Amino acid sequence: MWYVTRGSGTVALLLLTASVLLGVANTTRWKTTRWPRFLVYGLHRNVTLLAVAFTAVHVLTTVVDSFAPIGILDAFIPFLSPYRPFWLGLGALAFDLLLALVITSFLRRRIGTRAWKAVHWLAYASWPVAMLHSWGTGTDAKQGWLLFLGVACGLTVLAAIVWRLVGSATAEPVVRAGALLATLGVLIGLMVWAVDGPLQRGWAARAGTPTSILRRFTVHARTIAVQRTVPKTKPASLPAHSFTARFQGHISEQQTDRGLVVVTIDGTASGGFHGRVHIALRGFPVEGGGVQMTDSVVGFLPTGAPAWASGTVTGLAGTRLESDLAAQSGRTVHVRIDLRLGSSNRASGSIAGSPVS
Repeated sequence: MWYVTRGSGTVALLLLTASVLLGVANTTRWKTTRWPRFLVYGLHRNVTLLAVAFTAVHVLTTVVDSFAPIGILDAFIPFLSPYRPFWLGLGALAFDLLLALVITSFLRRRIGTRAWKAVHWLAYASWPVAMLHSWGTGTDAKQGWLLFLGVACGLTVLAAIVWRLVGSATAEPVVRAGALLATLGVLIGLMVWAVDGPLQRGWAARAGTPTSILRRFTVHARTIAVQRTVPKTKPASLPAHSFTARFQGHISEQQTDRGLVVVTIDGTASGGFHGRVHIALRGFPVEGGGVQMTDSVVGFLPTGAPAWASGTVTGLAGTRLESDLAAQSGRTVHVRIDLRLGSSNRASGSIAGSPVS
């Protein structure tokens, strides 16, 4: 939702810029053989409606998303939100101006042309307000692409206003010069503010981001930084070549309610293979010790591996066991385990493994 919020807000700003350009073209009565005046007027109206639609998506996804505590009233009533109240309030103000523009356009015949023009000219203020909101509230103000779009929008609007002032036949020279200087002042002020504000470190806190969100973002950023510094390695698995290893562990025996006995051997291996070793033999007890095996399981877990390589006992002669283990990579490894039983249920021995072709 947060990505949709930022994307729809950026598209809304681009459409609002296009609407300003088309509005200037409409006031100058600009037309060509391919673009008559009614086409410019209709395009201006539709682009403005599209900007309002994307702004509505921007508002809706901002409210639905749980990243920041922004309610539905914060989208209409400026400067009351606990999240960056001033800069989010500018967005609400720009949205209100756009809604006023659309509503008065539909009621133009009832409210009169003079009132409609007054609201229409006031709505042009939504462009710099939306630009301030985008850089002041946005979480990607330092991204190069957003800076490029902001500068491009500013220069195109400046060029359109200069064109409008130069081509005006009714405006006095003093009025033209004042309007031009005012426009330049606004754009230069935006740039100076951006350099000293959103482009500086610590802007999130200065802009009024709640402490809980700052802490959550800091933990997330640190996690990403750690993930980027840790080299990516392949998951551990059984050796792909022949190996030998030493085994140290213990042995236990448990009687089941069906008269069977389960002999379990657990331990660790070191040398050509590092990891855990687990062997379980189930069967009928044999006089003098031992077990007449009915089923079994053999498992090797390499250190750092996500899963066991497992198999069953394929050969059992005294204290020598053999098994074919299915590794996670799909390979099969044949292992031979020679055990030595010691006192206090201790077990040791050696392991020899080789890949099965």
